[in-house]
Amino acid sequence: MNQPRLPWTEISAKSYQAMAGVNVSISKSSLGHSLMELVQTRVSQINGCAFCLDMHARDLRKHGETWQRLNSLSTWRETSFYNERERAALAWAEVLTRLADQHGDHDTAFEALKKQFSDQEIVELSWTIAAINAWNRMAVGMRTPPSTQPLE
Repeated sequence: MNQPRLPWTEISAKSYQAMAGVNVSISKSSLGHSLMELVQTRVSQINGCAFCLDMHARDLRKHGETWQRLNSLSTWRETSFYNERERAALAWAEVLTRLADQHGDHDTAFEALKKQFSDQEIVELSWTIAAINAWNRMAVGMRTPPSTQPLE
């Protein structure tokens, strides 16, 4: 197992606190806890962030998410376990996370989003996706390890 690289939350405490402030703001979103956690978990899967994936999966389980939905999140398109609102949010999360792979038509994902969310919710969702991408990059770059406690 790789060791953490730097104590980044201490070295740049002001930036860390600013990011934590963004999290406080987006946690007050009307999107709902479960949807936001699903999106953050999916983005963390895409980015290969072990720390964030573990953290968000734990939170989802703590709030009653089923193992079946959690285990199927990376294949959400192939299952019927997610409703249209969740599907639109997950598609948008993938578009904003894989920008380099998807230069071009984001309109299809955005139109699906517009059918399920208000303008306010779309902006809040986009901030949530932007924030988790930033957290993923720091945790992966600095090799922040996941919890070693068993996940129930």
